[in-house]
Amino acid sequence: MAGRGRVSRWRAVALVLLLVWLAACAGQSSGDSGRADLQRVLDRRSTAVLDRDRAAFLRTGALGWFENLRGVPLASWSYRVTGLHRSGDEATADAELRYRILGYDNAPVTVGRTLTLSRRPGGQWSVSADVPAAKAPQQLWDQGPVTVVRGKRSLVLGTGRSSEQLHMYADLADHAVPAVSGAWGTDWTRHVVVEAPKSLQGMAGLLGSPASQYRGIAAVTTGEVGGPPSAPADRVIVNPDAYALLGPLGKQVVLTHETTHVATRAHTTPATPLWLSEGYADWIGYLGTGRTPAQAAPELAHAVDDGRLPSALPADKDFGFSGDATQLAQAYEGGWLACRLIAARWGEARLGEFYRAVGDHKVRAGSVEGAMKKVLGTTPEKFTEQWRDYLRVELG
Repeated sequence: MAGRGRVSRWRAVALVLLLVWLAACAGQSSGDSGRADLQRVLDRRSTAVLDRDRAAFLRTGALGWFENLRGVPLASWSYRVTGLHRSGDEATADAELRYRILGYDNAPVTVGRTLTLSRRPGGQWSVSADVPAAKAPQQLWDQGPVTVVRGKRSLVLGTGRSSEQLHMYADLADHAVPAVSGAWGTDWTRHVVVEAPKSLQGMAGLLGSPASQYRGIAAVTTGEVGGPPSAPADRVIVNPDAYALLGPLGKQVVLTHETTHVATRAHTTPATPLWLSEGYADWIGYLGTGRTPAQAAPELAHAVDDGRLPSALPADKDFGFSGDATQLAQAYEGGWLACRLIAARWGEARLGEFYRAVGDHKVRAGSVEGAMKKVLGTTPEKFTEQWRDYLRVELG
């Protein structure tokens, strides 16, 4: 009796486990089936984008932004479903959009998207909305029709901008590329992608941040710090409100500055202090302009005149966009003059070597100290005193 009872209990347990397994498989199959069905729809949607096939796109759902990116040269476009949240015939889905701009992106740009869905009578998913995921940046075509202008060394994408304005950006970028190569070298892509939204709010949307952080900032370059060669191209994103206030020289300096960030990206790592990365970009930006230190560094010149000589090189926190505007200007000017000092005392080639040596250290601790010792034969303490003396001479 005991033996038969034990066998019965094991059979009961086995039966329960089998039922649980079958239920789990059934649930998983249902979820997987819904996600797989949606993935097939999004695959057809991607093909329609690449083929510029409006009718095929409409068969997958609402037209949305489709016409807005008609002129954008795309090498690839695909979605990967990462989550599906269903409620009857309605659903939302989380997805990764991956795309490449032809001739510029060596790897896909990856952004999060949120899709609103409904079931059609035949059971197929239909996309009624495709928008940036929470906290994800907008893409330019989310903001309106994109106009494309090709320069010799640049690609300019704009919304709400005239063709004349976009050609101006292309001309400035085309001038910036050889200027940067002449100082930094040619071990970079030597072309630039510029995005020109309609407004400051548009710029902030592309960066996924509040507009208040960029008020008064003429342009920002996006990109992966220390990015490998197989990475998406950096985007130079222009703030049209601030950029319009600049004169011709200022516009060129800004585009050359941002292009320098594109060129130096692979050697700009967490080890690189902002006084060096921003100062070096300004140093190349001002090369050949004839601007004197007092003209290019007015805020720091005022401070020196008032007896407020900085005691140390600018810290990273001094470069915060949402901080004091005067402090921000002095930080950029101080970094520029530090790089100008290195170029004047040790030579322009040594300045580039120093930049690479700092970035190649990978971590911040010891990066500047090691590079100064190896490349410049000095210490941060001695260099800071030399820099302060330089400010007195050049700005006093």
